[in-house]
Amino acid sequence: MTDDKLGVVIVGSGFGCLTHLPAFRDAGFEVRALVGRDPEKTTARAERFGVPHACTSLADALALDGVDAVSVATPPNTHRDIVVRAVEAGKHVVCEKPFAADLGEARQMLAAAEKAGVVHMLGTEFRWSTSQALLARLIAQGAVGTPKLATWLLHIPVLTGPEAGIPEWWGRAEDGGGWLGAHATHWIDQIRYTLGEFEGVSAGLPIVSDRPGQTAEDTFNIRFRTVTGVEGSLQSSAGVYGPPLMVTRVAGTHGSAWVEFDDVYVGDAEGDRKVEVPDDLANPAPEPPPGDLLHTAYDMLHCMGIDRAPYARLAGVFRDRILGREVPSDPPVATFADGVAGQAVMDAVRRSAAESAWAAVEPV
Repeated sequence: MTDDKLGVVIVGSGFGCLTHLPAFRDAGFEVRALVGRDPEKTTARAERFGVPHACTSLADALALDGVDAVSVATPPNTHRDIVVRAVEAGKHVVCEKPFAADLGEARQMLAAAEKAGVVHMLGTEFRWSTSQALLARLIAQGAVGTPKLATWLLHIPVLTGPEAGIPEWWGRAEDGGGWLGAHATHWIDQIRYTLGEFEGVSAGLPIVSDRPGQTAEDTFNIRFRTVTGVEGSLQSSAGVYGPPLMVTRVAGTHGSAWVEFDDVYVGDAEGDRKVEVPDDLANPAPEPPPGDLLHTAYDMLHCMGIDRAPYARLAGVFRDRILGREVPSDPPVATFADGVAGQAVMDAVRRSAAESAWAAVEPV
């Protein structure tokens, strides 16, 4: 395999075009095909981005010459079938989060990828976000001592009111929609590799905004405990009015570390200070996607382009692993095994919310 012959198929014409497609090109992949359900939309977007093949059949895309990898950016209830078919065809795969509809499906996907012997990665691009990567590194280096308390809080009024447009699947719990999968999956992943595996959760999944017909939550409120003894809370809503509210903070025996936008600070007995960004964690400035492709409130979550550079770094690691190259261990690579572990937490959150009780996270 030569460097200039590494081709990828993008499955999903929404987020797939907004972020996956440019990020994989940034990382040196040749985008060989775009796969979507709507023939007209898929053809138009393939032409817009200079992709040689527009397909409504995954099988047709997998059969093309020069396809080494598949990037899956579709609703979570479709992931298992797409991923299993791709890995059985011998293709390396990056799959978006939420990884699967449930833990059973997640385990099937991991087993299929391991059996096929392909490279598999989870779409946890924010492991390469400057602030998240720096916070994780500081905690690993002991900047706060032993972590004891963690708080993640985000209120953003992007889905308030019935006029805020979203994809149909996103509003349906049965299709894997909702704010838990869209946002909590990133935090769950961050906590797992920064603070330790989840032991259990107590959660609520309300719908705060007035959206007729919506069955998927626009809000989550989670108390958690890790096996390492960290107590914490995760609360976020996309359905609340008012100015944005953001807190990311980890407190330990010797100090605290927190994030303010893309800056990271440490506070201890010597005072509070901003931490300089190491060269290896610096990213280029965000590149917004084309504005005419942003039609709904859901699309607008990606309007600033803050995920493109981290996703390009993820895709670059994916490419290096396919080519058999060594990759840095910091940030660590998230594989389908992380998808299974994260899905176990997601299932526990949903179980806790349904039963109004503390739910242990199933060991994986």
